Amino acid sequence: MGIKLFREPELYEPIMFAGWPGIGNIGLIAVNTLKDILKAEEFGEIESWDFFYPKKVLIRNGLLRDLEFPTNKFYYRRMEKKDLIFFIGEEQSAEGLRMYASGEKAYQMANLVIDIALKFGCKRVYTSGACVSLTHHQLKPRVCAVISSEKLKDEVENYPNTVLMSELEEGGEGDGTITGLNGLLLAVAKKRGLEGMCLMGEIPDWLSRAAFPYPKASKSVLEVFAVILGMSIDLSFLDEMGEQIEEIVESFYAKFPLEMKEKYDQRKVTAQGKPGMITVQAQIFIDERFKKRGEEDGERPS
Repeated sequence: MGIKLFREPELYEPIMFAGWPGIGNIGLIAVNTLKDILKAEEFGEIESWDFFYPKKVLIRNGLLRDLEFPTNKFYYRRMEKKDLIFFIGEEQSAEGLRMYASGEKAYQMANLVIDIALKFGCKRVYTSGACVSLTHHQLKPRVCAVISSEKLKDEVENYPNTVLMSELEEGGEGDGTITGLNGLLLAVAKKRGLEGMCLMGEIPDWLSRAAFPYPKASKSVLEVFAVILGMSIDLSFLDEMGEQIEEIVESFYAKFPLEMKEKYDQRKVTAQGKPGMITVQAQIFIDERFKKRGEEDGERPS
């Protein structure tokens, strides 16, 4: 178990962006998109066999060749203002049947990521994920920030369309949790002397279990990334993906019962205090729709 470096680039006080799959793949899309736009180069990886089960067995010409594991790779990009390190994981290390990072292996994974951050002189780590919120899908998703120190508050106030978790009205006193490696990595970073911030794109609560991405929230996060880096980023390609997903969401929304739709539409003008029957009914509606689609499609050979 450990880190394999293919090269050791010379970087000046880089900042790190880390992303994994999660709700709506909001954080993964945001971090991976930034990495691709900047044409970051791979320079290392965390060896996977102690953290994950193989995804598949590779067979060529009838012979078993190898086991394929989820990848956990590091990339770098030298910039004029700030050098960057990216960490992209294909899965979160979890125990049992849990979807998101948990247990000793997840803690080991987080420390290995921070090992690289410290080795190359990082001062700050950004993670990104989903902020499940009582919002309406027709509203522009906000970015919810969680910070590791009070001194970062002023900085967050200058970010566009961004609120601290403590400012979310539905959050009461601003208490909450960040599931998975997004929160765990920040905690490990703070413990080891690094600043940390999690920037989460807002997604309506009833879509949090949907089996499709939510790119419009990823776009909101990327707009904040652009401000952090002091650069302009063309994100128009995300609009096309977002429009496709929006058609699916609108098709669900159009079939809501009238009373349910009227209550849900109140979210456009009034902050909601806590989840209610709208959330439960809408999630059941989506679950049943995808279950029916799966039964109709059936299994097909790859």
